Amino acid sequence: MTDFPSSSRERVTISQVARAAGVSKATVSRYIGGDRQLLAEATAQRLAEVIQRLGYRPNQMARGLKRGQTRLVGMLVADILNPYSVAVMRGVEKACRQHGYTLLLCNTNRDDEQERHHLQMLQSYNIEGLIVNTLGHHRGELVELQRDMPMVLIDRQLPELNVDMVGLDNADAVEQALDHLQGRGYRDILAVTEPLDGTSSRQERVQAFTESIQRRSGIRQQILEITSSLEDDLGSFLDSNGHGPQAIFTCNGVATLAVTRALHGRGQRLFEDVGLLALDELDWYPLVGSGITALAQPTESIGVTAFECLLRRLRGEGDEPRRIDLKAELIVRGSTHLNN
Repeated sequence: MTDFPSSSRERVTISQVARAAGVSKATVSRYIGGDRQLLAEATAQRLAEVIQRLGYRPNQMARGLKRGQTRLVGMLVADILNPYSVAVMRGVEKACRQHGYTLLLCNTNRDDEQERHHLQMLQSYNIEGLIVNTLGHHRGELVELQRDMPMVLIDRQLPELNVDMVGLDNADAVEQALDHLQGRGYRDILAVTEPLDGTSSRQERVQAFTESIQRRSGIRQQILEITSSLEDDLGSFLDSNGHGPQAIFTCNGVATLAVTRALHGRGQRLFEDVGLLALDELDWYPLVGSGITALAQPTESIGVTAFECLLRRLRGEGDEPRRIDLKAELIVRGSTHLNN
């Protein structure tokens, strides 16, 4: 019997397994590659015993490269601290596990150079496909990657990329928000968004807000992008209160936090002086005053659906790229309590 060093730092090789079992490396490869039915029962049993005794672990990356498959899927996110990104990532990771893939996550931290670096790194890891939820400032690199592998976008459309996209039905979410606010008696509504800066989801929400307000009689609209003067800008809105009960519609979680802080800084009586409805549902919303009414995005479903789209492309299925928009769910709390 062949003895091998017992150090836990040494990785047992396929050659060592073959020598210990008295078989060829090809036989070991067939065994660990799922072709055990081609081996004699006694040989398979002997290999099972040797592999267990030596603690052999196949190098899945090397095996995958030989087959032209790594079972690796890359995901590029703009900000891992954003609760939306984390929730969507959980959905992607859940779907990956269910289908035998491993997720390789890269966080650009809203930094263009980090995004460029991660795109290059992902190529070196031989990922089979890529899910993108980022700023998309390096669109040339993304276009090049698209030629080599399937790609799916989350939340943000990049016109240069002719690929599937999964996100929120922004028009429906805004319509739900305004139906609720109007039904509660609010007549003067301010939409607050992060700077538009070409981000498609932000632009879609603002456009839907404007178009929906125009179809409603007796409602005044204002739109505000977040800047360093947010507190003063909100003050100007609240001071122009002659049009009727006022409410703020925040276009995402970042805007909701900024508005809540600004209102608190002004000493406003939260949800007494002004209503608030947020797009995105975050853990802290129920803890503020009587709770913030929110439109919850189906984040896990967005992540799962994105991976399923990617899997279809990996399998060679599908024709023209699709856009899949999922519906938000309205969660009513005390921040929109006003009635006629």
